[in-house]
Amino acid sequence: MEHLVESIIDLDHKLFFILNGAHCPFLDPLMKLFSNIPVWIPLYLLIAGGLFLLFPWRYALMATLGIMLTFLLTDQVSSSLIKDWVQRLRPSHIPEWEGSFRLLEDKGGLYSFVSSHASNVFGLACFSSLVYRRKWFTLPIFLWASLVSYSRIYVGKHFPLDVICGAIIGLLLGWIIYRFFKLINAKMKARCAA
Repeated sequence: MEHLVESIIDLDHKLFFILNGAHCPFLDPLMKLFSNIPVWIPLYLLIAGGLFLLFPWRYALMATLGIMLTFLLTDQVSSSLIKDWVQRLRPSHIPEWEGSFRLLEDKGGLYSFVSSHASNVFGLACFSSLVYRRKWFTLPIFLWASLVSYSRIYVGKHFPLDVICGAIIGLLLGWIIYRFFKLINAKMKARCAA
């Protein structure tokens, strides 16, 4: 078992160097932009605003609260729970790796597993796509989540496994919160109909 874990970590390191090293000068600012959380705010406002345009206001309000709950849970599970428990160093905090890869941002926090960015964006993509249920929304939101997640490797902040596991956690939590949202919505409808 220990040999398997070592092999997976070794492969993860090799993939990190390949993905981090594959760059084009015009992509550097774009990937930094995708990694920058405040840049996402207009997208979040569009998603929430779209809910109020397409759905009844109560449903839209509940969905907006669901999005907020998704962010809260994905962020807390990834940052406060898993990172502190696993304590895997970021590539930027491995002393012997200094100068051996491209770091386009500051070093960031000490631990990298799992990627909170990946967890947050895939949680949002999962929950919101289940609410919207429209191809014109689902494809772009998952493409955006994938680009944000890839950007974390590109800028030198995360290993591929950090991003993959963060995405899985985000998808799982987004789906669970959607099931909870659907249950509450059905109970509210039944109460209004009674």
